[in-house]
Amino acid sequence: MRTPIRELRRRRSLVAALRGLVAVAAAVMVAFALPGAAQADTTVNSNSTGTNNGYFYSFWSQNSGQASMTMGSGGQYSTTWNNVTNFVAGKGWNPGTTAPVTYSGTWNCNGNCYLSLYGWTTNPLIEYYIVDNYGNYNPSSGSTKLGSVTSDGSVYDLYRTQRVNQPSIEGTATFYQYWAIRQAKRTGGTITVANFFSAWAQAGLNLGTPNYEILATEGYGSSGSSNITVGSSSGGTTGGTTGGTTTGGTTGGTTSGGTTGGTTGGSGSGCTATFSNASDWGAGFTGAVNVKNTGSSGINGWTVKMTFPGNQTVTNLWSGSYTQSGNTVTVNNASYNGSVAAGASTSFGFNANYSGSNGAPALTCTAS
Repeated sequence: MRTPIRELRRRRSLVAALRGLVAVAAAVMVAFALPGAAQADTTVNSNSTGTNNGYFYSFWSQNSGQASMTMGSGGQYSTTWNNVTNFVAGKGWNPGTTAPVTYSGTWNCNGNCYLSLYGWTTNPLIEYYIVDNYGNYNPSSGSTKLGSVTSDGSVYDLYRTQRVNQPSIEGTATFYQYWAIRQAKRTGGTITVANFFSAWAQAGLNLGTPNYEILATEGYGSSGSSNITVGSSSGGTTGGTTGGTTTGGTTGGTTSGGTTGGTTGGSGSGCTATFSNASDWGAGFTGAVNVKNTGSSGINGWTVKMTFPGNQTVTNLWSGSYTQSGNTVTVNNASYNGSVAAGASTSFGFNANYSGSNGAPALTCTAS
């Protein structure tokens, strides 16, 4: 039986189409297989968190369809929003740390918007903002100033507000917000995070266990756009050796911060620990300890012992767990900062009370 020419042509067309599809699929597979092949940008416009190109990201919008975030390579992201009810989006880390954060980019706001280092802690549940730029509404409006801190080229004013039965990382809850609002607005630079944690602690605003931390764009009843690239100026290690200057406000008294105590260091098996007094207010202080892996291979955990010369008593500590016996404090790594590559560093911080003199502790470090 002869096959009509029309049928043959149809079959040949089908074969050619199939060959074309195979060629396209092969090209796509090669593109993904080639090292250094560009990864397509990812756009989100519904509530989500995750990891993108090595950075944690978060996108939250009270109502869908009013805002979107497009994530590029590394710490880069861009946002657009139009008459948004409320949205917050950005890239950063989970958990957050006291490491200095650098960022650059553009930020355009028409209405009520914030550009800030934004994060959460648990136990207690705290939402915090280090605001570098804002639109036509200062988020501190109507709040009582608790003090100020000079850091990174400007004065930041400190506030606390309360949210009652509002959305949080633990669902609907009542919680406090801590604010540090820059007087000289900017878009880009370095945020020395440890200075703000110390200033809040001095004002009686203690943070809990770190959750996520992002360089965030936020819009509230506004429109705008941003294009931000975020990174850590210390390669993921936490700082705190830059003290800053903290002054009291209308309810915080007139205590002034300092950098007394200097730095001390100690070594042990496979690691070293270096202490810095980030802020001292006469009856208490905030300490920062940098832990460095001095070995030739990675470590999976570390223990630092601090022996104080006086009656210093640790009241809370972050990025680790601790016990105190007399004047000796033993600190073990947290679940997220125990693995440290050869030559790399991590850190922890703490608040402590004392009377009399405040000498620096002697330190030892042991890797595991």
